[in-house]
Amino acid sequence: MLGPKQEAQGALFYEFSIDDHVPQDHLLRSIDRFVDLDDIRQYLADFYSHTGRPSIDPELLVRMLLVGYCSGIRSERRLCEEVHLNLAYRWFCRLDLSDPVPNHSTFSKNRHGRFRESKLLRHLFEKTVARCIADGLVSGQRLAADASLIEADANKQNSTPKEDWDPRAIDPIDAPRAVKEYLDVLDDAAFGAASEVEPKFTSHSDPASQWTAARKGPAFFRYSTNYLIDTDHSVIVDVEGTRSIRQAEVGSVRTMLDRIKEQHDIDPERLIADSAYGSGPMLGWLVDRDIKPHIPVLDKAGRTDGTWSRADFEWDPKNNQYVCPEGEPLKQFRRNYSDPNRKPTGKGVAKYQALKHTCQVCPSKMKCCPKAVARKITREEHEDARQVARDIAKTKQYVVSMRLRKKVEMLFAHLKRILGLGRLRLRGPCGANDEFLLAATEVVLLIRTGLWLS
Repeated sequence: MLGPKQEAQGALFYEFSIDDHVPQDHLLRSIDRFVDLDDIRQYLADFYSHTGRPSIDPELLVRMLLVGYCSGIRSERRLCEEVHLNLAYRWFCRLDLSDPVPNHSTFSKNRHGRFRESKLLRHLFEKTVARCIADGLVSGQRLAADASLIEADANKQNSTPKEDWDPRAIDPIDAPRAVKEYLDVLDDAAFGAASEVEPKFTSHSDPASQWTAARKGPAFFRYSTNYLIDTDHSVIVDVEGTRSIRQAEVGSVRTMLDRIKEQHDIDPERLIADSAYGSGPMLGWLVDRDIKPHIPVLDKAGRTDGTWSRADFEWDPKNNQYVCPEGEPLKQFRRNYSDPNRKPTGKGVAKYQALKHTCQVCPSKMKCCPKAVARKITREEHEDARQVARDIAKTKQYVVSMRLRKKVEMLFAHLKRILGLGRLRLRGPCGANDEFLLAATEVVLLIRTGLWLS
């Protein structure tokens, strides 16, 4: 039988509890058990005035931002609407049914002001990592590093070719915020000072972003988010935003390793990365810090014409010379310098050469140097560290490390597909770092709750 028509009837009194209407297995309940925001008010106390109108609780703003990144809601206007309508969002943000939701402009005011001045988002991320360390999810022994390209909020139509771009012509007083940040990082190793090579195009709206292409794909303006993860449970122990250029990405690993040593007292036993991090200076830096480089060596010394390569020559460190397969030495210096100041420094690339008359009568000349009068070999400054990495590459542990390195790629896939961070909404280096830190904090929280499987 057809029932009566349902009509809304107002009541004078309601007994309603938001907590009763949020399922016990809801995602936000799991996150709420592990997120710790109790000290935010004390952390920001010095950045608020002691007079004037009471401010919106900063913990509420942070909780709303976490809801947005957890649910893939990138627009702050839409985030305010969703928090207003969704009971679970209200419960997580500690809002009652009658409590108003902050205006979307409040986020911009706080983000560009006291949040960045106090480095609140960095503090929140490091506090989340510290809790994972305390709970035994981070051993700090095997770390992996990699970078991923994230599209910037810029386009080619609003850009200038490198031959017409002059940063000295910019007036910093009237420039937008993103342009001022670009001028501030011109001497920063992660941005302007990463390379002397100027990008092909520079964006007017976000000049710090890098015009680049990945894997022969289309070029556009991007930033790089750099992750340093512990491979035990795929916990991100540090994150850094840089230009999308190899020098900046490699340099960010040094920054992150120094930072986790200072913040969490982590000294890894090994670092796992791809060949982009296998340059001599990087390997030398790791070996000097007693970190085993499980990294493919970036080596261009191999030959494709079938003749002997540098690997076929034995290095004699005691006599500072190479020995060819025929037993003849290749030396760097063949005379003693009476004045030590006249002796070459040996820094950079050292050249080793065999005697001309020895090579001319050698039976293996066609296998060694068929077109040269004598064989020459170059040795880089950090060749000892490169050899350490080559020796590690022959071990079974290295094979395991290469499998573990894929965990970083899985985190990047989660970042772009689940959290929706395929394109940045905020401009400038500070905006990029804000988004990278919030997204990394969300990923660490999901890993801590066990809802993200490594």
